Amino acid sequence: LQRMLAMAVEVDRSPTCSSRKIADDIFPFILNIPLRSQREALLNTMESQLLRCRLLELLFQHSCDVPTTSSMSLDKILYFLSHSSVLPQFQDETATWQRWDEMLQYLSLLLLSYHTFPFAEHLWTSVSDRMKLIAQKAKARLQDSDDISQLDIQLKMNDFISRMQKTLGEPFPPQIQEKLFMLQ
Repeated sequence: LQRMLAMAVEVDRSPTCSSRKIADDIFPFILNIPLRSQREALLNTMESQLLRCRLLELLFQHSCDVPTTSSMSLDKILYFLSHSSVLPQFQDETATWQRWDEMLQYLSLLLLSYHTFPFAEHLWTSVSDRMKLIAQKAKARLQDSDDISQLDIQLKMNDFISRMQKTLGEPFPPQIQEKLFMLQ
């Protein structure tokens, strides 16, 4: 399945467009996956970083009270950090801290997916055009919304931690502390 999805993203002249179409089609199924371990298995084994990035973006858009229309960027990831509620209650019964833990896991995965491939400009182009860019050793260009400061990150993280403290109290479980450190 993962190989077929990766190939489906690549067959179009615009991998971005393909990934959006595929993600829009399979996103409702992800919401119906009953167990966290199954959702994580699907997302962690996804061969197409572009598709995984888009699916995670949809998941966070779904959990925001006010979704944003901006394009995927580091600024948008910070927006999700500030505006996402705990991920939707899936069919399994999990403790509140485990839902926050899953949210942190997916935020880290989104950041990694965005930084690994979609961040590289040549992966937004078709396979045939990509070879030329790779041969030219073209470097990725930052978007304006990727230019964020350490202060922006610190303020958003502090706000996020405050929201978690209101819900979970202190001290945080070790898994949460580890994921917060990793995300920051």
